[in-house]
Amino acid sequence: MQKNKFFLFAIAALFLTAACNNTSVENKETPKADILQSNLDTTISPAKDFFSYANGGWIKRNPIPETESRWGIGNLVDDEINARLKKISEEAGVAKDIQKGSATQLIGDFYTSGMDSVTIDKQGIEPLKDELKKINDLKNTKDLIDRIAQMQIEQVGPLFSLYIGQDEKNSSVMSLHLVQGGLGMPNRDYYVDNDTRTKDIREAYKTYMQKTFVLLGNNDAIAQKSMEDVMQLETSLASASRKLEELRDPYKNYNKKSIQDLSKLCVSIEWKSFFSQIGALNIDSVIVGQPEFYTCVDKNLKSVSIDVWKNYLTWQLVANFSDKLGGEFDKEHFHFYNTVLRGQEKQKPRWKRVMNDENNLIGELLGQLFVKEYFSVETKKRYTDLVDAIIASYEEHIKGLDWMSDVTKQKALTKLHSITKKVGYPDKWRDMSAMEIGKQPYVINCINANKWWWFYEVNKLGKPVDRTEWDMNPQTYNAYYNPSNNEIVLPAACFAIAGVKDSDLDDAVIFGYAGASTIGHELTHAFDDEGRQFDEKGNLNDWWTKEDAEKFLTKTKLYVDQFNSYVVLDSLHVNGKASLGENIADLGGIVVGLDAFKKTEQYKKGEKIGGLTPIQRFFLGYSLGWLFEQRDQNLANQIHTDVHAPANLRVNGPFANVPAFYEAFDVKQGDAMWRADDIRVKIW
Repeated sequence: MQKNKFFLFAIAALFLTAACNNTSVENKETPKADILQSNLDTTISPAKDFFSYANGGWIKRNPIPETESRWGIGNLVDDEINARLKKISEEAGVAKDIQKGSATQLIGDFYTSGMDSVTIDKQGIEPLKDELKKINDLKNTKDLIDRIAQMQIEQVGPLFSLYIGQDEKNSSVMSLHLVQGGLGMPNRDYYVDNDTRTKDIREAYKTYMQKTFVLLGNNDAIAQKSMEDVMQLETSLASASRKLEELRDPYKNYNKKSIQDLSKLCVSIEWKSFFSQIGALNIDSVIVGQPEFYTCVDKNLKSVSIDVWKNYLTWQLVANFSDKLGGEFDKEHFHFYNTVLRGQEKQKPRWKRVMNDENNLIGELLGQLFVKEYFSVETKKRYTDLVDAIIASYEEHIKGLDWMSDVTKQKALTKLHSITKKVGYPDKWRDMSAMEIGKQPYVINCINANKWWWFYEVNKLGKPVDRTEWDMNPQTYNAYYNPSNNEIVLPAACFAIAGVKDSDLDDAVIFGYAGASTIGHELTHAFDDEGRQFDEKGNLNDWWTKEDAEKFLTKTKLYVDQFNSYVVLDSLHVNGKASLGENIADLGGIVVGLDAFKKTEQYKKGEKIGGLTPIQRFFLGYSLGWLFEQRDQNLANQIHTDVHAPANLRVNGPFANVPAFYEAFDVKQGDAMWRADDIRVKIW
């Protein structure tokens, strides 16, 4: 439950769509045998299950470690990168005569405090005693709201969530967004669904909560009653929350309200005072994602006793930070959030856990040092050129569409060529020198970093939008499209393959692995079911003709139906509507990346490598990007909470709609990968 700077973008992340699993960080290891050939499982026909054919050899040789809930190429890249970052952090921790506020001081003190497990275990709950006393001293609703305001600054997120982001209908303005939240489990489904798996998780959550109240010094009876009260309150909030797929409609989740109108939704909060306390000064309106949720908030503020609210805030605080406290608090946190929800059997080594927090909270400081050493000018140019090649291919695809009118095509091309391309790392870095990180309890360092990020974000209100900023670190193995900026952001780490030098990768692999599954994927998010509703300036604005929009929806309905039909675990189906944007982006990235690859010398020569033709290597290169296996618990959690389909279906699903794939691997009617022409999906 620990939140970090990305909590500020929690709901915005529905738009900042992550997709990459790649990386091209230079390393100096000896080149290995052909990675595509070595990963194959040739006992499986590519026409039956291409994902298993492409990646099954590696998966058979590499069982999921006890410390992981999923395992694959992303983990390998992260391990390689984190080993480098660990060295940087350790050296910073022993540096002498360093200036307060410098990158070395912040990195060194953060890492050292996190690694001091002896002190952390000894301190236990002590670092949070002042926070807990403030909660225990609450007397009335005004006190309660004041405390919630402070906990929002600490990014605990009780009762509801809020973040600073661009106004979806006026991307030049930063606005305060209020959205649903306040839950201890991942989302509403865990509170309201009644299948056996979910009910078991719900019972485990209640057990975890009850144990935590005992650890806080309560007897069993009081801990049980406290748990029941909190569970009832959270269930009320969950029942008023929208489903995952409902959060993907940008119009329905955009409800601009004056402060006066917001007060009508939720009378119990004096909003001007609340906003002043969190640093949101002189604002006259906010954007409310789910108005009905705030009606529920108001109802609870009027009816729930102050003692129940004390228990709720206590639970929210401790559950958010218990993995930073050590001892039994950390143990119980791990058991529920990692073992029950995700199937992870054993804690990661402490240094990896600290490194994860460090990347989240001060990762840009690490990124500055990382790119200097590990992302060369030559590598950046290769992928900048690749972005240009994919955009050129996309232009050809738009011009060649047989279902879109010329009027909409011209607007689509305008949007395509207005997309900002950010490759590798930012041109300028944030100044974090005022962050209060020092030789103090680890949890306090984390809370102070959260506070810094909150005020950094809230101070954007009333100021021009800085479109040069990045919302990911250079060393992050991911990428995103931001519709409000109409930009694709491709961190350095999103191009690499662990243990392989970039210069040793042929174009077929690169165009599949980076060009299709990452660059083409992110570009397609500008034109998926959600992104297509934003114009070239990043504003929510309908630029389609009515007829073209209807044709688009007809095509996407086929794709929703295709993914709805996949049963992945027990009776769990993929949510075709919730995952539609990612599925569209996968398919678009593949077809656009493939046509870009066809312009390369490697494709034109047609020579085999490792017994594979260039086009076969392209499809295998794309599949390499989704080389993952996961535990059943993690898969179930993904279906409930994630807009991405499982990795195997991000290969088999889109490939079944690509004619060139059928030709490359001789897929025929009757094969499991075959789909009839009339139900194959072709969009971009």
